[in-house]
Amino acid sequence: MSVVLASASPRRLELLKMIGIKDLLVIPSHAEERGGGTPQENVTAIALCKCRDVAASRPADDVVIAADTLVYLDGAALGKPRDARDAKEMLLSLSGRRHTVHTGVAVITGDLELTACERANVFFRPITEAEADAYIATGEPMDKAGAYGAQGIGAYFIEKIDGDFFTVMGLPLCRLGLMLKKAGVDIPFAGGLI
Repeated sequence: MSVVLASASPRRLELLKMIGIKDLLVIPSHAEERGGGTPQENVTAIALCKCRDVAASRPADDVVIAADTLVYLDGAALGKPRDARDAKEMLLSLSGRRHTVHTGVAVITGDLELTACERANVFFRPITEAEADAYIATGEPMDKAGAYGAQGIGAYFIEKIDGDFFTVMGLPLCRLGLMLKKAGVDIPFAGGLI
């Protein structure tokens, strides 16, 4: 049995290693991402689609993990910015406001398919155009939904988070840990406690 991350995200890989899952295989999914429902339905469906895409080419006893994260502001999804101008527009739209981050996660092994969605409200302090420009110049926002990374320099803009911090990072570890237990994956640090 192998544990497979169906994502090229270095953050998700780092989080899985942090909880003690070693020798992970990283096989990014190339499935087309489609939405169309509620935020929860969208991220969950996309995570499941990615997971199925990779699981289809793996042995049945492998455990495949996939996730999808979207930032929602006023009911509209903010994906990854197309360019610096798009990133600046996103950051300034988030300035001084609350937005919601939804992360869907899927785990597949054999005939078992598990899905879940977590959400967290994120409150940004007011930010200036100069701060947005300086942040964009670091390059950090360019590959992140909503154009910021809560675990990096983007934390400078966050006043508070109501919900699971790791949901905002893109992999809700508490929920995922329980899903992995159901899938038969031992979380080494837990010593059998989970």
